[in-house]
Amino acid sequence: MLLPLLAVVGGLVLLAASADRFVFGAAGLARGLGVSPVLIGLTVVAFGTSAPEIIVSLLASLQGAPGLAVGNAIGSNIANLGLVLGLAALIAPIIAGHGLVRRELPLLLLATLGVLLLLLDGRLARAEGVIMLAGLIAVVVWMIRAARHPGTPPES
Repeated sequence: MLLPLLAVVGGLVLLAASADRFVFGAAGLARGLGVSPVLIGLTVVAFGTSAPEIIVSLLASLQGAPGLAVGNAIGSNIANLGLVLGLAALIAPIIAGHGLVRRELPLLLLATLGVLLLLLDGRLARAEGVIMLAGLIAVVVWMIRAARHPGTPPES
């Protein structure tokens, strides 16, 4: 029992140290590219931290456990919003800029509604996967265009 406990504690220590380096690198990338840290958070950091969920959901789907794949994706997002954001706000206040509240939060709600509509029949098929990936690409392109021209809304 001692070895698994040490492995968990050691893993948490390594996770905290690597997360710190990841955030430091992402902030440096934002400064180096001259873009908003929010944009880096919404793209580079989001993709990097979602990689484990992508792998778990893909493997679950391939192994015939689609419920695990969907539950992992939805549960991960709920944990990120409630647990991660909540704990961070407990430690230090989080100031959400006006642009974040006006642009990105409605996109989050729209994406959530879209997934709800796609899951109404109880399954996600390839066509629906293509729809979700196309939506992701459209949002990322929209955010990059908005970051290049701050203060002006991107063309639709």
